[in-house]
Amino acid sequence: MKKIIAFDCDSTLSAIEGVDELARFAGDDVFKQVEDLTNQAMNGKIAVETVFGKRLELIQPTQQQCEQVGQMYIDHIEPTAKATIAKLQQNGWECIIISGGFAACIEPLAKELGINRIEAVPLYFTKNGSYLGFDSDYPTTRNGGKPEIIFQIKGEQNPDTIAMIGDGVSDLETQSVVDTFIGYLGYAAREKVQEEAKNTTYILSEILDILI
Repeated sequence: MKKIIAFDCDSTLSAIEGVDELARFAGDDVFKQVEDLTNQAMNGKIAVETVFGKRLELIQPTQQQCEQVGQMYIDHIEPTAKATIAKLQQNGWECIIISGGFAACIEPLAKELGINRIEAVPLYFTKNGSYLGFDSDYPTTRNGGKPEIIFQIKGEQNPDTIAMIGDGVSDLETQSVVDTFIGYLGYAAREKVQEEAKNTTYILSEILDILI
């Protein structure tokens, strides 16, 4: 039996929002602007695609800063994440990450958790590590992108069951295309997710009771 579970990364597998941490490097004014844009998008107030490029243009993240944020993800890992993922894998679940964050930042956390597949936005850098741009065609740069990736995975692997867990409205969008959606409220209890998610949890280990 083929079973797949997709995890959001920011405010789910780790307490931080990677884009906000990158914004801190650019100073208080940029941080406040980026944090506000992120919250509006994650709460469903504005479309993800309207903020995605704007945030990166404000931040201009370097390759070195992405590596630093990668370590922050690990430093602020959800307390039960590692054990929960290990238990799921023991029970035959393939664990993946689907994120609107940046692959360069998320890769170290995925390695720490033993997750091989990351669906996250590629960033491009110059040879000296300065910001060059991002893949604007990548699905998670826009609303509806996570369901798009779920459909892609279904087409590739034809799983018997597929689940998704995350904190944002972009995660909630997958509820109609997965067998089980779980809203994660442990770091950011977003109103729309609380109201509309059929399952919710404040700690990742509780998803074992739902899935196993």
